[in-house]
Amino acid sequence: MRIGVMRGGGGGGGGASGGERTDKLIKGSRMKLWIIRAAISVLLWTCIVQLTTLGETWGPSVLKGCPSCFSRQDSSVSAIEDKVPSVPARVIPPKNKLLSLHAFLFVIQVLGIIGVYKNNGYLMVSCNGGLNQMRAAICDMVTIARYLNVTLIVPELDKTSFWADPSEFQDIFDVNHFITSLRDEVRILKELPPRLKRRVEMGIVYSMPPISWSDMSYYHNQILPLIRKYKVVHLNRTDARLANNGQSLDVQKLRCRVNFNALRFTPQIEELGKRVVKLLRQNGPFIVLHLRYEMDMLAFSGCTQGCNDEEVDELTRMRYAYPWWKEKIINSELKRKDGLCPLTPEETTLILTALDIDNSYQIYIAAGEIYCGKRRLADLAAAYPKLVRKETLLEPSDLGFFQNHSSQMAALDYLVSLESDIFIPTYDGNMAKVVQGHRRYLGFKQTILLDRRILVDLIDQYNNGSLSWDEFSDAVKKSHENRKGQPTKRSVFPDRPKEEDYFYANPEECLQQQYGQLSSS
Repeated sequence: MRIGVMRGGGGGGGGASGGERTDKLIKGSRMKLWIIRAAISVLLWTCIVQLTTLGETWGPSVLKGCPSCFSRQDSSVSAIEDKVPSVPARVIPPKNKLLSLHAFLFVIQVLGIIGVYKNNGYLMVSCNGGLNQMRAAICDMVTIARYLNVTLIVPELDKTSFWADPSEFQDIFDVNHFITSLRDEVRILKELPPRLKRRVEMGIVYSMPPISWSDMSYYHNQILPLIRKYKVVHLNRTDARLANNGQSLDVQKLRCRVNFNALRFTPQIEELGKRVVKLLRQNGPFIVLHLRYEMDMLAFSGCTQGCNDEEVDELTRMRYAYPWWKEKIINSELKRKDGLCPLTPEETTLILTALDIDNSYQIYIAAGEIYCGKRRLADLAAAYPKLVRKETLLEPSDLGFFQNHSSQMAALDYLVSLESDIFIPTYDGNMAKVVQGHRRYLGFKQTILLDRRILVDLIDQYNNGSLSWDEFSDAVKKSHENRKGQPTKRSVFPDRPKEEDYFYANPEECLQQQYGQLSSS
């Protein structure tokens, strides 16, 4: 055994033919599973009938002697890890008991032959990025594990990125619900079996990053043989590792099932989210503004519009301090004109006003600490006096548990964002995309998707006097008539997957029923 590290870049194909093959394979496996289940039912019923004739003495001892018969533990791993105890040669049960035992063992043998408990191995994954990047990755990894017929170990969350959140999976998500809600699709364990776990702890594990934007054929042809060879494979990067398009309908629907049903936040987070929504609802309609204007975002993107020289220097030093932020020399103005910068709080104020957002509405800011917040939020607070955050709605004691746990804070904002009357992100990051898709799934709830490239040009024209206020406002409204979360087709660019619409922003395969109802009305 060796410790393997393979490096993968972007790419990986997903054509229509690949999707058709995947669809046929999954449908065939499901038909086989139903036939297997029927056969098992008959065999088990026969076995039970024979065992019940043995009375109260022999049956329990047989069952105690075969604990693995009713376990979902992988038979191949059990054979490796458990030493079979020697049976005294002279202990022979009575004839009728021996026949029943043979029938019982025959059922177990059949189960092993047909592969009901067959397991190709174990898949470990370490997610990277913030909460919503990891959320999408978990959906992909579950789907991949199901397709490969491998056991998934509960994913490990990122603890080493900028936010340094030490939260484990079970600190954010309801892990028991996650496992049980998917048990008819994929086997998920909280940890590896003991012997494999010891091997991993000793560093004896094959670890690699899968290739970005790959389709299922890549995982079947490249990853599955490694799992079969090494028994356990560790995927150490999970962001955007499954293609948006070219997948079978079953694959896409399973991604949705994990996202919208299996990934439930912990009861503590859910309860606090409901409390925030209740407090907001008591005071009328509310808008969630995902104002992505935190220090890390500005340093990473190099966007410094409205910052003074001292602030620009501070952001630049921070960018150079993180080696994994590869882009160092950035032209902020050029990037802004290309629509690649988050809108500033001042720009956002102009856009909300131009869209005729009622200033009596509450504006809930879903974000971390806004950079130079008091100064930069002054215009927004003046235009929309009902500006609130979770920190202003809740007592410090309510948020004490969440301090220094940015992913748990983000989970709280996620729940509030789903329930808002309108959701407006100022940047198309992972939270904006995943929340947008979830709101579509909940009935195409209004989400205003700002076209930053158009907006910064209009803002500049208004600021230099080229446009009057009415002209500016009309242009903003007109450019966003069809950007409010309505049903739409996802853009597809097979050779440029990064430029496609993200699957989780518009999981249209899971919205067909809603789409039909709305488009026919």
